[in-house]
Amino acid sequence: MAWVKALHIVAVVCWFAAIFYLPRLFVYHAMSEDKISKDRFVIMERKLFRGIATPSAIATVILGAWLISFNPSYYLSSGWMHAKLALVVLLSIYHYLCWQIMLEFRDDTNKRSHVYFRYFNELPVFLLIGIVILVVVRPF
Repeated sequence: MAWVKALHIVAVVCWFAAIFYLPRLFVYHAMSEDKISKDRFVIMERKLFRGIATPSAIATVILGAWLISFNPSYYLSSGWMHAKLALVVLLSIYHYLCWQIMLEFRDDTNKRSHVYFRYFNELPVFLLIGIVILVVVRPF
């Protein structure tokens, strides 16, 4: 179980690292004006999303389900776990939104400003804070 938990934590860290950096790339992409820069950001975003963010998200979910399987009656009856899983669902929706935005940039149809993406970039911080507090403190 300790190995599964360690790998789950590594996957979570990698997923959040990617989900923090991808919207930051959107900020810079939205500010870019020349085709060379825009093309470079399309490649960077695709590689980050496909190479790190999505595999880490999948690993996080699989390893998390594996952890739950060790004691499902406890985890599935705990309020903190329900709240944590709700936040993971929100993070997954955010991940999907990043994919949609990435496609808009690829197709050169983005209409949002760099200021929008600066705010968008901050949303997963709140999810991370909530998830960590729920797992460590287990308030209910």
